[in-house]
Amino acid sequence: MRQAYYNGIVYTGNQVLTHVAVLADGYQVLDIVPQDAIPEGFQQIDVQGNHIAPGLVDLQIYGGNGKLFSLYPDVSSLQATEQYSKEGGALYFQPTVATHEPALMEKALAAYRQYRDAGGQAAIGVHWEGPFLNPQKRGAHLEKYIRRLQKDEAKQLAQYHDALRMITLAPECCDAACVEILLQAGIRVSAGHSAATYAQAMQAFSQTGIRLATHLFNAMSPLQTREPGLAGAILDHPQVYASIIADGIHVHPANIRLSKAIMAERLFLITDAVEENKQGSSYIYLRQPDRFVNQEGTLAGSTLTMLKAVAFCVEQVGIPLDEALRMASWYPAKAIGLAHQIGLLQPGYRSGVIVFDKHFHLLHRSV
Repeated sequence: MRQAYYNGIVYTGNQVLTHVAVLADGYQVLDIVPQDAIPEGFQQIDVQGNHIAPGLVDLQIYGGNGKLFSLYPDVSSLQATEQYSKEGGALYFQPTVATHEPALMEKALAAYRQYRDAGGQAAIGVHWEGPFLNPQKRGAHLEKYIRRLQKDEAKQLAQYHDALRMITLAPECCDAACVEILLQAGIRVSAGHSAATYAQAMQAFSQTGIRLATHLFNAMSPLQTREPGLAGAILDHPQVYASIIADGIHVHPANIRLSKAIMAERLFLITDAVEENKQGSSYIYLRQPDRFVNQEGTLAGSTLTMLKAVAFCVEQVGIPLDEALRMASWYPAKAIGLAHQIGLLQPGYRSGVIVFDKHFHLLHRSV
């Protein structure tokens, strides 16, 4: 049923409005009208002064609601992750698979296709985080699965472009020709889990056209006095977007504030959220009160939702709410090439609508 959300503060992504109503039909944003001019045929939802915003967009999440898509990639895991994402304000998400054997990573693509062909809309393609990483910066990824990307495999992966939307790789461990094959196929390539020098990173950004980086500051060569590393290159390159995990554990809030001041709209939020897994011989994720760790105690994921990440940016970093919302909706949409479809409350967009209160609790969503 078509819905009209009114009596709230509306964050369109371009403006902050009051005394208006947002008209929506599921994901479709139909119009924004004066709240005393809501057409007939709409379910009217009085949000009682709370916040109305476009659906948030999470480009890195491994599972949720008891299911871990990264290890058990099937439609039920996708559906559980979708529910977790939506409960946290993200009406779109990019299910992510950590470095693993090829058969499992390809199974994730098949599961996504099955989900999509059955009408699933929230998942917007699969993100492979690996396996083409630098072992020196593997973090919680298993070294036994890490390998170099070869040209023949790059050509094969290019054929998966309908399901494989993003690959995180270490640019210093991949030939530029391989990266170019992926980019030409429409697969987004993100630099991450990398020990690249500043010069190597800038060369990859400038010559191959990589325009993304995965979880700024985590699992990458750091900014140092005489070697800026990958982190410094990301800050310095004017066209590179980067995700960041805003939970106060992965990155100090001062580093979020500093990078935001430099990068502006190039910095966007992800959850990097996982789900507990105590079984199997590969990835073990153990839930702590505010994070996940592996069996060695290495930080392995967050307990974030996208609304929690927005809240952290507002309350702990000092970013204004309208800008923090853009970091969770409009900017990731731009980074992934969907800026013309999602991320704004604008007629013709398929952003969906969320409503949340001053404590960042989700009250309503249009899907």
